[in-house]
Amino acid sequence: MDQQQIEWQQQGFDELSTHELYQIMMLREAVFVVEQDCPYQDADGQDLHAIHLSGWQQQQLLAYARIFAPSQNGEQQGAVKIGRVVTDSSQRRLRLGSQLMQQAVDYCDQQWPDSAIVISAQSHLQGFYQRFGFVAFGEGYLEDGIPHHGMRRPASGA
Repeated sequence: MDQQQIEWQQQGFDELSTHELYQIMMLREAVFVVEQDCPYQDADGQDLHAIHLSGWQQQQLLAYARIFAPSQNGEQQGAVKIGRVVTDSSQRRLRLGSQLMQQAVDYCDQQWPDSAIVISAQSHLQGFYQRFGFVAFGEGYLEDGIPHHGMRRPASGA
């Protein structure tokens, strides 16, 4: 994979083409439902309110995350939320996940510099998220049968 050819996009739901939305749903389903064996309803209604961050190469979706503005995040008022962080399984050895998270954090810092960022991290990935300034908070919990932990990154403007 040539990292120079990754095209990053940030779009609201209404800006997504049907082709883009279809690839997003396919990637999320392939990883979260099939690979991780977690039957759950991925189309949860929240996509309508999210910013969709996606990394494309030659019209193929390789990486994706959804971002909720502080006003859209009902769980932690005042904080931005990043979720559904996912990369195509064929790209994981190439550190695309790191590029995706850097894009997400940079976007959040640019749009909402006075807001903290929260994520619901799979417990085994806490070290990965710590590299981006996230710190675990609260008790661990099971989400769809997988151990998770809440993590928070302070506001960049603070």
